[in-house]
Amino acid sequence: MAPAITMAAEVELSPANTGFMLICSALVMLMTPGLAFFYGGMVRVKSTLNMLMMSFISLGIVTILWVLFGFSLAFGKDSGSLIGWNSDWIGLSNVDKGELWSSAGTTYNIPLLVFFVFQLMFAIITPALISGALADRVKFSAWALFIALWATVVYFPVAHWVWGDGGWAFDMGVIDFAGGTAVHINAGAAALGVILVIGKRVGFKKDPMRPHSLPLVMLGAGLLWFGWFGFNAGSWLGNDDGVGSLMFVNTQVATAAAMLAWLVYEKIRHGAFTTLGAASGAVAGLVAITPAGGSVTPMGAIAVGAVAGVLCAMAVGLKYKFGYDDSLDVVGVHLVGGVVGSILIGFFASGKGQSEATGVFYGDHSFDQLWKQLAGVGGVLAYSLIVSAILAFVLDKTIGMRVSEDEEVAGIDQAEHAETAYDFSGAGGGAAKTAVAAATAATASKKVDA
Repeated sequence: MAPAITMAAEVELSPANTGFMLICSALVMLMTPGLAFFYGGMVRVKSTLNMLMMSFISLGIVTILWVLFGFSLAFGKDSGSLIGWNSDWIGLSNVDKGELWSSAGTTYNIPLLVFFVFQLMFAIITPALISGALADRVKFSAWALFIALWATVVYFPVAHWVWGDGGWAFDMGVIDFAGGTAVHINAGAAALGVILVIGKRVGFKKDPMRPHSLPLVMLGAGLLWFGWFGFNAGSWLGNDDGVGSLMFVNTQVATAAAMLAWLVYEKIRHGAFTTLGAASGAVAGLVAITPAGGSVTPMGAIAVGAVAGVLCAMAVGLKYKFGYDDSLDVVGVHLVGGVVGSILIGFFASGKGQSEATGVFYGDHSFDQLWKQLAGVGGVLAYSLIVSAILAFVLDKTIGMRVSEDEEVAGIDQAEHAETAYDFSGAGGGAAKTAVAAATAATASKKVDA
């Protein structure tokens, strides 16, 4: 997380920055429901509620873990450049409400509790991002346990590497303004690791699996775009020197460029400007500018967004070529977008400023910075992919990760939640009633067999 200005005199709490950061925290929290709608519209009718719940459950699980020990592991006193720890932060037992946040020799003019809750929202949305790759086929109980384990052994340590005082990537000078590595590459690599273990959906590459509600997708994309201003601009922890303003502008600019670039590519490649393409392109731009937005000018942001829009549009088709079932293109958008945005810092960084904590916040468009970016990308990608695959393998061999084939075909909403997103019984006609009856029968049969 980017450092703010170091005060020469004794630092006093800034009501303006405190209020700003609380608003940014609320905006980032809104992104998780926005993600739920974005993903929920992209799946088939029979999986809508499950997709929504896979995001919403992260709000509960990660919040409790963050209070108990997550914040301490991510931002506590460094141990071996790999993990943090501060026993006073366990359960927030010894944190005074007026205590200011301090890190890397800098004391900020916002309370520690404000930084705590801002970072909590990042920790919540990161595992939720993974869920889009696993649509239609994962037990809800197994997913909930996976979130708890993954946050503990992957997200909390990686957050320390990238943003924690003493983390190896932080000390190396890897630039990640708001989460290109810690959030998007981390989640995208984890998604790839898990789907390689649990396998494909029934009917992958055979049956049509089109989004059931593009208006819901667009609503979710709009909420993500809106919330992302808090995600990015808030990561400077204030706006005393205008860097938060720059990040706000670059977030808008890069997102617009990526959406347009995706649509142009789509028109040339497939002959149409699709609604799903506009939403996906916007998200690709948001992902790519997240690590780079404080390091580039608005013209550089256009370049980052345009490159990400085209490359992510190309990448989403790779699952059909290589045979991995990334249901909602988490790998194609978040992993690829995060890699693109992180690496392009080495080409487009403006070199106009400097961080007092790392010495290279704005950075130079140089080979030296490029190699640092590659090291950060490679380290996070490899760790998350391998550990996530191991976690999925262990869970699959113990409690089982997937629902049965019959439950997947009938509909995971009915099987896992005993609900459906839409009531077709009164207005859907015979076919709809038959589908509901089949799903209910499959659930009843499951209970009898048990």
